Amino acid sequence: MSSSTNPNTPTTATKPKIYLAGPDVFYPNAVARGQELKTLCTQHGAIGLFPLDNEIASVELGSHAMADAIRTANMRLIAAADGMLANMTPFRGPSMDVGTAYEMGAGAALGKHIVGYLLGEKLGYTKKVQAVHKVERHTDGHLRDEQGWSVEEFLEVDGGDGLVDNLMISCGVEKLCMSEEEGIKALVDIWRRKQEGKQ
Repeated sequence: MSSSTNPNTPTTATKPKIYLAGPDVFYPNAVARGQELKTLCTQHGAIGLFPLDNEIASVELGSHAMADAIRTANMRLIAAADGMLANMTPFRGPSMDVGTAYEMGAGAALGKHIVGYLLGEKLGYTKKVQAVHKVERHTDGHLRDEQGWSVEEFLEVDGGDGLVDNLMISCGVEKLCMSEEEGIKALVDIWRRKQEGKQ
């Protein structure tokens, strides 16, 4: 059946735009990684927007002006997107990439659909902190690290191993997936259901 007669095949005008957030921009082969994610989007009827797609005006490499230009360009991409796929895999510590967390907050404030995904094992935040810090149960009932700071230990809806990151992040996604492809499919499904509700 051709795309012109199949209502389930998105046309260019009806494909959701997905902002691809994550520390993937730091990959050794970041451009190729971005293309991989964008190809997955295309295969599932969406348009992927990767931060490295931005054309940054000629400014001094490593300057504050360049950093500000990158942030501004990324914020424009987020505003133009229908949803966001966020790589929440731990990055240089027990938590996800802080830049991605910021983008998720910005997307939420703009009313974007946000789906997260993990690469590798799904561990609760408490266990991840315990892997890098000495954590003990104190007399007040709280888990605390070496400096006495309390450690979050909230359960997921289905219990499991607990929320995978800070509650503001974990409770801010519409779904947490275990692969990029699963996340893209979830976002496309969420977007389609929203479109159907408008008809």
